[in-house]
Amino acid sequence: MDSVENSNFKNRWVILFIVVMVTFMCTLDSSIVNVALPEMAKSLKVTSAGIQLVVASYLIVISALILVFGRLGDMLGKTKVFKFGIAIFTIGSLFCGITSSLSILVIARVIQAIGAAATMANSQGIITGVFPAKERGRALGITGTFVALGAMVGPGLGGFIVDATSWEYIFLINIPIGLITLFYGLKILPKAHKTEKVKLDGYGALLFSFAIIPLFVALGKGQEIGFTQPIILIGFLISIVSFITFILVEKKRKNPLLDLKIFENKLFSLSIFCGFISFVALFCSVIIQPFFLQDVLQYSPAFTGLILMVSPLILSVVAPISGHLSDKIGSEILTFIGLAINSVGLLLMSTLNEQTSLMSMVFYIAVMTIGNGLFQSPNNSLIMSTVPRDKLGIAGSINGLVRNLGMVCGIALSTTILYNGMSHKIGYRVTNYVVGRNDAFIYGMRIVYITASVICLVGAILTFLRLYSIKSKSINIVK
Repeated sequence: MDSVENSNFKNRWVILFIVVMVTFMCTLDSSIVNVALPEMAKSLKVTSAGIQLVVASYLIVISALILVFGRLGDMLGKTKVFKFGIAIFTIGSLFCGITSSLSILVIARVIQAIGAAATMANSQGIITGVFPAKERGRALGITGTFVALGAMVGPGLGGFIVDATSWEYIFLINIPIGLITLFYGLKILPKAHKTEKVKLDGYGALLFSFAIIPLFVALGKGQEIGFTQPIILIGFLISIVSFITFILVEKKRKNPLLDLKIFENKLFSLSIFCGFISFVALFCSVIIQPFFLQDVLQYSPAFTGLILMVSPLILSVVAPISGHLSDKIGSEILTFIGLAINSVGLLLMSTLNEQTSLMSMVFYIAVMTIGNGLFQSPNNSLIMSTVPRDKLGIAGSINGLVRNLGMVCGIALSTTILYNGMSHKIGYRVTNYVVGRNDAFIYGMRIVYITASVICLVGAILTFLRLYSIKSKSINIVK
């Protein structure tokens, strides 16, 4: 082991701190904006529909570019791309905080998203590279915790900032964090190892963008105007055709954007799929909970924020523990237990109504979060430990991509099921909470939580079958 690797191992916890701070900041900015949208719309004098671009542009650009930056990380060096990402994200945050125009704000969000994509694509690869195998699960568990914390803390923190100051500070708080992490990152992050001297697959990157952008736009707008509208169906068609073309092209490329051979590893592919469905289920709950607490139970925004903080607090304790356990007993059994408990928690959440006590609700949220926490860290460890070192960048970016895709699909699925259920109960089409019809909301919400529970159960069954298969093979080898 050379002196550089010794230095990396010695500084590994400081490197982890830098990576998780940046990861938290970038993930936070995907959810913190939501609660401030009404204030932003008033301040910028735009419609509610127009201000949604602030959220959509960020998620779409990250998802369209994350594979590109993962590939660039493998080609140019993960830390080099990661540091570039911190700088661009910080600049984007500054522009977001000083603009008074929607068009400039959206451009600034795109700049932010470019930086976020560069950091998200390479964060897990950096951690996997600097931590020894016996500590990797714990380190990736902490990283995964901060990803989930960023998504969950956003609405509550955003509400406090908007109440105390103004919406601009949602973005401006990123600047000191960005500058500090960039300063220490330049000093401490490991130097890039071997890199590939090949050209980036620009054609593949373009095709992938054409697959992602229409998909996200169709999923977002479909919630408003209905998924059977011709414009939405055309969006899905463009996305499907572009994705199929992308796969065909990548198979023939010598140096593809996405090396499809990575999916030949069944453990990697199943772990990626389970990661996707866990975020679909998570965001089904994340979207529904605030409406139930404020519209049905009539809790204040501040008290709602406190209840919503239960999940991140529990997750911040459980996820590192499960990461540490995965280093000791293996990841496969923990992913199964986590998904099974998450499924039970979601099923318990489906029983919520106006008479449910606060303690019961907090208990149900705790069960759901413990399951999620037990699953996320070992699953990240499985994903990153099943690929060779020169594919860590692309593996991390695939993981980040399915996470974002899971968020968007979870939001689309939950709102579609909720409003369809409400419409069925009321007798006419609705796309919002109907005052005085709590029964309709609870009916729709119950179907959402049952659906999310079933989705998690499917993942649990798949992981159990994989675990059973591994054990059977090991018994046969011993015989």
